[in-house]
Amino acid sequence: MRLARLAVRDFRNLERVELEIPPEGMVVVGENGHGKTNLLEAAYYLQLLRSARGARDVDLVRFGAPAFHIAAETSGARGANGIGVGFERSTRRKRVTLDGSEPPRLSDALGALPAVLCSPRDAALVGGSPSERRRYLDVVLALTSRPYLVALQSYRGALARRNAELRAGLRSARDEARVAVWEPALAEHGARIWSARVAWVRAHQERFARVCDAIGERGDAVMRYATSLEPGEGDVAAALARALEAKRSIDLRRGLTHAGPHRDDLELTLDGRELRTFGSAGQQRTAAIALRVLEQETLRQERDNAPLLLLDDPFAELDARRSARILELFAGEGAGQTILAVPRESDIPPSLTRLARWRVEHGALTPWIRAGAA
Repeated sequence: MRLARLAVRDFRNLERVELEIPPEGMVVVGENGHGKTNLLEAAYYLQLLRSARGARDVDLVRFGAPAFHIAAETSGARGANGIGVGFERSTRRKRVTLDGSEPPRLSDALGALPAVLCSPRDAALVGGSPSERRRYLDVVLALTSRPYLVALQSYRGALARRNAELRAGLRSARDEARVAVWEPALAEHGARIWSARVAWVRAHQERFARVCDAIGERGDAVMRYATSLEPGEGDVAAALARALEAKRSIDLRRGLTHAGPHRDDLELTLDGRELRTFGSAGQQRTAAIALRVLEQETLRQERDNAPLLLLDDPFAELDARRSARILELFAGEGAGQTILAVPRESDIPPSLTRLARWRVEHGALTPWIRAGAA
């Protein structure tokens, strides 16, 4: 897949951007705060249909503008070749089009532009709360498995309704039944989520360790799915149903569901010590980059083409040797199209100096004019 054209209107500080992107990719150079990260966020929005930085859609609309719109044309794709997303501030309505037509559901457009975004903010994947790592797993699996996406949506809906009943301050046996009624759905869909996560982690444990070692991290790096559920050889849904029933009295007192995959974690350790708590900034960054490499490889394998690689100043404070190793890992079996954003021209790694360059300043992009060019 290749991103051939990208048009952005009134997204964050980008008023009007129209780019024709070469097949191999491009580099955007600009000081912090001028819009280079916003451009990558706009491209990534076409995959998740929401901000990669967790911002609300209404906060993505450029100040003073009524709406934002992002559109792209791709080549070599098996799916849609034209993708568009618009959001209107006044109505809070989001509209998505694939090749000019609106899909029946927004989720039908999820992953229309496969992409992986790598930035220094990814340190939160390792050093942040368990919700960061659960979200990572959910994104990777939802983008590569429609059944997982459906199970995740159904699970979240049932969980929200059960928690609403719990917060209502219920105490009687009759009221407890109003909580229990949501447990079969939580058990059914939660089992699918739990099983898919466990299978993915087991399939990529050794690769995680090898990637960390290849980047230059010495020590025994381990990735493990941390969960309180112990189904053994039995039925996962039945085990989850039993756990929900066992914790129901606690849930009623605290107003929160304490059993289920929404309480699990992706545990990352180095030499037996949890990276979240004991890892240095460099070790956490290595593990985060390894997770992004696994994400790219999963998308490539399941989608049968290399995703767009969006690199937001990913080599800041890294030496040239380690940066080169990271790029080799991302290249893997075949590098996809790459868009790199850096604050200075000197920050471009040697292997990417061939890419066409653009300068961004105050939200406006212009082709890079080399010194001495006519």
